[in-house]
Amino acid sequence: MQALTLEKRQAFKSHALFGQLPPGDIDVLLSHARLEHYLADSLIFAKGSPERSMHAILRGSVRISTLSPSGKEVALTIIQAGHIIGEIAMLDGGDRTADATAITECDLLVIDYRDFNSILERHNDLCIRLLRILAQRLRQTDRYVEEMLFEQLGSRLATTLLRLAESVVAPSVPLTLRVSQEELGRMIGSTRESVNKQLQAWHRSGLVELGRRLIVVHDLARLQAVT
Repeated sequence: MQALTLEKRQAFKSHALFGQLPPGDIDVLLSHARLEHYLADSLIFAKGSPERSMHAILRGSVRISTLSPSGKEVALTIIQAGHIIGEIAMLDGGDRTADATAITECDLLVIDYRDFNSILERHNDLCIRLLRILAQRLRQTDRYVEEMLFEQLGSRLATTLLRLAESVVAPSVPLTLRVSQEELGRMIGSTRESVNKQLQAWHRSGLVELGRRLIVVHDLARLQAVT
């Protein structure tokens, strides 16, 4: 139990949203937050569900997706450890706006609205950081729509890899992105076969290395030039 508490505390201290909280407020959140474990491909929450909680990802990666009118899954983004999901429904009291699915095994800290709201009321700086996170998510959605409408596959794929690179805590080059080619296909509105063809071309040129559920990028500036 003590080891679990230390793990939760360390996760809070290194988290982009919670890291600047005073120790007393971290203790309050720790006393209420619960740790949940999900196996790969497990549903964390479903679009339309009425839950009012936020999830801080301690380990693993999560796919945020929705279904098209034809029933095809469209991946909107992939969220890595060190970031949060579920903040919109927690704040406005509405239903979940998308599905969240564990890509790998995941450990999540779950914080209910009633516990987090009291912290927000005492810390304007935390409100500002949360607003910035929401603004970043909105910008990502705007970019996603533009990419689907106007960009070619290679450009869409490069842009998506760069966006995933932005979500990595303490990135370094070469950069390892834990995402499958099928998931990338969902994110850019294409097939796994088309994604593989482009990645293989980049692999032959030395831009990336490919592995099982991972892509290693050797030159972010060169990838940026593709967009």
